[in-house]
Amino acid sequence: MSVQLCIYEDDKSNRFLPLSWTRPVYDLKCGMVTLREKILRSYPGVKVCLACRGYLSGVLEDRYPGMEINTISEDGVLFVNGRVLAGVDFASRISLEGENKVYLSGDDVVAVRIGGRALERVSEKLDGPLGRDDFDVGREESVEVPLVGYIWELISNNAEQIVIDYQMLGANGGIAGKVYDGVHLLNPSVITLRRGSVVRSGAVLDAERGQIFIDEGVEIYPNAVVEGPACIGKGSRIKIGAKIYEGTSVGEVCRVGGEVEESIIHGWSNKQHDGFLGHAYLGSWINLGADTNNSDLKNNYGSVKVFVDGEFVDSGQMFVGLMMGDHSKTGINTMFNTGSVVGICCNVFGAEFPPKFVPSFSWGGGGEFSEYELSKGVETARRVMARRQVKMGAVYEKLLHEVYKKTVDTRDRFLKQE
Repeated sequence: MSVQLCIYEDDKSNRFLPLSWTRPVYDLKCGMVTLREKILRSYPGVKVCLACRGYLSGVLEDRYPGMEINTISEDGVLFVNGRVLAGVDFASRISLEGENKVYLSGDDVVAVRIGGRALERVSEKLDGPLGRDDFDVGREESVEVPLVGYIWELISNNAEQIVIDYQMLGANGGIAGKVYDGVHLLNPSVITLRRGSVVRSGAVLDAERGQIFIDEGVEIYPNAVVEGPACIGKGSRIKIGAKIYEGTSVGEVCRVGGEVEESIIHGWSNKQHDGFLGHAYLGSWINLGADTNNSDLKNNYGSVKVFVDGEFVDSGQMFVGLMMGDHSKTGINTMFNTGSVVGICCNVFGAEFPPKFVPSFSWGGGGEFSEYELSKGVETARRVMARRQVKMGAVYEKLLHEVYKKTVDTRDRFLKQE
């Protein structure tokens, strides 16, 4: 019997809003790659199904043409929870083939191996969250496998995951790009500089405390400092005098300057100017205006509370910064409190701190917000993407419309409070 791998979402995807409005949880980055890529590298060559919420299926079909979306085509399937942080030994502990079994880590389902009539019942539910009760499998086994439960856990695990990903990708150092005179490489044996990348005079790549991976076509400007563990994605630029501290992941085609510490930035986003970004998570197509800052530590050094799916949740973390969804922007000198959450397609500005939660498609600052009209938000997103020679297709535009509709009630309640 041939076996298919299915990466799925469970009922905790709302904990990852606003980032999970526009992508499945398993397409969130932690370390050098996404959760999905960590799982896939554990099972090379296997046929793959990606299960996702129905309104995301069209975008995934465009993005991953070689994978089946919400479709099972084999007699046996290994379902893997998309919140898993799959490590080096994941496949050896949970094999593709074998008897039907549920693998549990505490109360969380890690993976399920299933076939027969039980699989047929699950196959009808792939476009929604899958819970433990959906898998009609008698045998259970406990395994110690980490799963992320909230956005801030992606951030707190990022430095360690960069080290693990660096090793699993076989990046054993090597300078294939151009390094100008006057560059300082500290512990160069664990610095990887891919072909077509450039490091200009005065820059420092400090890998004394962890690996540094710089992908193809990256430009590190003069006097910038990158401290490992860190990774910089294809085609990105680290601006003059930038300070990139440990535990930072920058995606592809980003522009990053100022001070960044233990943060994750998805591809196609800009933080070009001075300002502090710490213990933060930014989605794609974001632009932070000059001198935008976020606090990531309370003055009483207490645990930071974060607005999650309608309520404030105690993170249990001392350091939590800004979490911002795709296509949102800030004006110059914008300030965010610890644990601030900003939805997708927002425009935040002004001299006062905005609320710790700003819902998607909101426009304003301080205590004065209004709805960001859907047509204007989409048109701005289209223009921003076009500047990077990326065309917004009909499927992606439909996704933004869907998110707008799904966030109407939350936005209305927020604006009434204002």
